[in-house]
Amino acid sequence: MAARSLEKPKSDLTRKARAGTALAGSAVLALALSGLAANAATGLTANSFTPDFSAMAQLKDVVAKGKGKIAVLLPETTTSARYTSFDQPYLEEAFSKAGLSKDDYIITNAQGSESDQLTQAQTAISQGATVLLLDPISSGSGAAVEKYAKAHGVPVIDYDRLTLGGNRDYYVSFDNVEVGRLIGKGMEQCLAAWHVKKPDILVTAGAATDNNATLFKKGYMEVLGPKFKSGAYKNAGEPAGTWDPARARTTFEQQFTAHNSINAVVTPNDGNANAVISYLKSLKVPPHRFPTTGQDATLTGMQNVLTGYQCGSVYKPIYLEAQASVALAVYLRAKMAPPAGLVNGKTMDGQEKKEVPSVLLTPIWVTPKNMAATVVKDGFVKPKELCAGDVAKACKAAGIKP
Repeated sequence: MAARSLEKPKSDLTRKARAGTALAGSAVLALALSGLAANAATGLTANSFTPDFSAMAQLKDVVAKGKGKIAVLLPETTTSARYTSFDQPYLEEAFSKAGLSKDDYIITNAQGSESDQLTQAQTAISQGATVLLLDPISSGSGAAVEKYAKAHGVPVIDYDRLTLGGNRDYYVSFDNVEVGRLIGKGMEQCLAAWHVKKPDILVTAGAATDNNATLFKKGYMEVLGPKFKSGAYKNAGEPAGTWDPARARTTFEQQFTAHNSINAVVTPNDGNANAVISYLKSLKVPPHRFPTTGQDATLTGMQNVLTGYQCGSVYKPIYLEAQASVALAVYLRAKMAPPAGLVNGKTMDGQEKKEVPSVLLTPIWVTPKNMAATVVKDGFVKPKELCAGDVAKACKAAGIKP
């Protein structure tokens, strides 16, 4: 790909220059360096993006050099409303602020159908897509899309989830190991703040088929593992993971029945946490007694945090992910190497045993102390809905006005 050719070390270019005449060599070097300078001119980094999308305007010159459409392939809406409520409108705003018209991009949602996602990719390429932005339904379906795209010379960016065994060129997500670390640290802080004696922690996880779930668990075990090893905490068990809240509740009920000394549970997202909390409430467990953790900063999750049933939740501002993905796609569309500050990390594809160049964004641990300044300020949750009913008093204590 042309994007990779621009990333050759300057020493390679210098050796080529010396092989020819000084004049010709200087011209080659100048041309290459001017291309690199053009890329760096925007100064975009993974930390450039803000809620007002103002950084996207820096991409207009790059947009002018590109050809073809950027196709976004979203996975579903059944298990998460984020794709219609946040991802799609944020992506559309990012495209618009970067100077792309509606004719320059395509956004589809496969509604959970792997075959439909492949068909949507094929259709988009036939309609002139020169870059795909893919959130795969599964690694298997994602790999099929990426194989087809590669055969047609179309680069792919994995969006939010990495396609294990795929042929993508880049990956954009939050630092998912750091997400796990925040969950682990949040549990530590909560155990102390809620005065939980002799912590006996059940360690749950998301579905084993989701690479993100693997990274989350890696992160929280980095934090909690040493405590288990030292005996400061007891590991009550690590049952099979799931993203299905009903199954998560069943698993917890079974584990808690078998080991009623359990007094905390690492839950990988707000949905699973709420399933556990619902069961604890049925047992009349009071607030600030039995720590759970979460992720996604959902409305229900934030209410559970405010009312003392959940320690906190990892907030991943989707507007950052949308802007970073569009920025990267714009560079690939123009066949230009993205700035080094934008592609700020690497993610291991455990199936292929290779590292994928990545844009890794920074997640935030949300508690009552910073809820007003994060998810509420960003409009991710609406204060009127958040503070309804019995949560009103907790909102007032957290400085949140409905």
